[in-house]
Amino acid sequence: MQGSLSYYGHYSVDEVDRVLRLYIESSSYPNFDGIDNKRIITSLSENELKWFSPAGSIGTTAEVVWKRAK
Repeated sequence: MQGSLSYYGHYSVDEVDRVLRLYIESSSYPNFDGIDNKRIITSLSENELKWFSPAGSIGTTAEVVWKRAK
């Protein structure tokens, strides 16, 4: 799937600075393996987290929504 990205690892949320820190263990994009990334939180509630990824080296941006599983 051209243009897709997947990764796994763990994360932490800094509610005061509104930053999501992603600690990527491995990714479908090899340059992300073993790095830490910061994302800007745009919305945070009990059941939903929205974050924004600014333009990277390939010039794309993304807004991602994580919802709590029921």
